[in-house]
Amino acid sequence: MTPSDHPSPPTGTPQESPRPGILGIVIRIVLPIVLLAAGIIGYTKLSVEQPEEAPPRPKAKAIEARVHELKRQDYQVLVPSQGHIRAHSLVTFTAQVSGRVRVIHPTFEEGAFFKKDDVLLEIDPVDFQVALISARAQVASAQLNLDKEEALAEQARLDWKDLGYKDEPSALVRREPQLKAARQGLLLAEAQEASALRNLERTKVTAPFDGRVLKRTTGIGQTIGAATPLGQIFATDYSEVRLPVSTLRLGDITLPEDTDDQPLPVTLQDGLNEESAASWEARILRTEGALDASTLELFAIARIEDPFGLKSEKVPLRVGQPVTAAIPGKTLEDVFVIPREAVSQLSRIRIVDPATMKLGTTYIRPLHADDDHIIFKSSSLEDGTLLVLTRLVYAPDGGEVVVVEDEVPEDTAESEQAEANTVSQSGKTPGKTGK
Repeated sequence: MTPSDHPSPPTGTPQESPRPGILGIVIRIVLPIVLLAAGIIGYTKLSVEQPEEAPPRPKAKAIEARVHELKRQDYQVLVPSQGHIRAHSLVTFTAQVSGRVRVIHPTFEEGAFFKKDDVLLEIDPVDFQVALISARAQVASAQLNLDKEEALAEQARLDWKDLGYKDEPSALVRREPQLKAARQGLLLAEAQEASALRNLERTKVTAPFDGRVLKRTTGIGQTIGAATPLGQIFATDYSEVRLPVSTLRLGDITLPEDTDDQPLPVTLQDGLNEESAASWEARILRTEGALDASTLELFAIARIEDPFGLKSEKVPLRVGQPVTAAIPGKTLEDVFVIPREAVSQLSRIRIVDPATMKLGTTYIRPLHADDDHIIFKSSSLEDGTLLVLTRLVYAPDGGEVVVVEDEVPEDTAESEQAEANTVSQSGKTPGKTGK
């Protein structure tokens, strides 16, 4: 090993490593802090989510509704009622003489019509014919007695004159008592003859008026008395019906109280068949004198002329047939008539301004109501305002309204579709039909 291969030993003072300065210290301490703070700040800034822009608010959907145009008009109040047709002059038919029934004519069958003085039933007249013959014999005898008394009175007057008496003879000499008794005897015999003749005529029992047989209660061969019921008959010139009116509705109508008051016309409808188009014109002539104790209703009496169509071509009315009536009452002027379906609770209705087509709400005070309509007055509503018929539960006021048409019934739609299919198969174009 050469000397140059060995390191030289250190000579003098050993060399010291240099100390870091103030700048180095600052760099070592402050720089990490700055970097840490910058990282924290950067993390804070970068970790916050930037708010997204809110999407534009969608346009409110228009409200679809069926509407009805309001228009002021005069409304005739009609008070509903119903009753049963009852017969006029319904009587129990009897004979005036006794005897055995010999003949019953076809006009005395149940349901048969008859005219006044038509013979309905005949009683065996033999006994009455004998009584008439006897009465006529009594008349002849009384007439003979009167003739004899008149002759004797004349002879007495002549004898008195022949005897030369100057004064007037007395009544007894003139046989005036005998003449008076003979005259009275003749009058009695003639009265008995007339009575026997009437009884003979009464063996033919005749109708007292134009009418119809409700029922017959006698037969041929039956022996009847003067008060024996033969059946029930009624007149056909007109019928009547009792129409009850609630006391709550009496303020809506003016009913005639007496036959001298002006009759109130009323139209009757068939109460058996609601789809029947038959109607009968009647007149309310009077009202009953007291309210019904159980219902507190007042009954109006309406008369139907010629109810059986005997003098016209009207549909006949049967006794006991139920009928309905709409009695005309007072007229409400300048009112709105709206369907009942358009009114919700608390008498609230929804309306649409035709100029802006915006939805609104108003409240009404009904003046009158029936099964289908409500009538009211309003100074705030104008003619032409649209009334909403569709039930809107959550629709707010101010919403835009789009008018829709009424729904077409399924049967109508099916018929229209069938017609369209037929047209398409035939290759023809249908024409429009005006409504």
